[in-house]
Amino acid sequence: MCPDLEVIVSNLDPRAPLVLDTRELGRRPGSQTQVSRTVPAPADLGIEVLAVPEGAPVELDLRLEAVMEGVLVTGEASAELVGECVRCLDEIRDQITVDFQELFVYDDSRDLRRGEEEDDDTSVLEDDLLDLERVLRDAVVLALPFQPLCREDCPGLCTECGARLADDPDHAHDAAVDPRWAALAQLNEDPSAGPGGEED
Repeated sequence: MCPDLEVIVSNLDPRAPLVLDTRELGRRPGSQTQVSRTVPAPADLGIEVLAVPEGAPVELDLRLEAVMEGVLVTGEASAELVGECVRCLDEIRDQITVDFQELFVYDDSRDLRRGEEEDDDTSVLEDDLLDLERVLRDAVVLALPFQPLCREDCPGLCTECGARLADDPDHAHDAAVDPRWAALAQLNEDPSAGPGGEED
């Protein structure tokens, strides 16, 4: 048990921006505290085409409440999103605000329930410290559109030349000629012309 305890104690860095110390709650059910802070966004906070840039400010407004099993964290996070439209590839800049709630169970409560079936995704307090990074990441990713658009009716790009169709709504190309019919198309240009290009 001691080796496990050593791992728990050294696993989290109390100086990390998204690590919170809950000791002041004193494990007294009902005790609570408010926490407001601005933290730098961790890497990969979002999806491939839309995310909070790494290091960008994330505003956190949190309530930490001691309950029987651990600490219940209820919060709101706000940040700027940067990405690109999946249709026209233009840059997207937007604001996102997400709500989340997570119960972080005491590590000794987890030991008592170890014989029972346990969810691997259970959030655990480690030496009265909790890490919000996974909770924040899950909340942001779930709130993002799967295919972000610069506007709902974005027409995208021309599939032939890549022109941005929003800039030229009347953009069009002549119908492509099947190369197998190209020779006939040339004959149709001047049906009176012979094989040498002269009139019969």
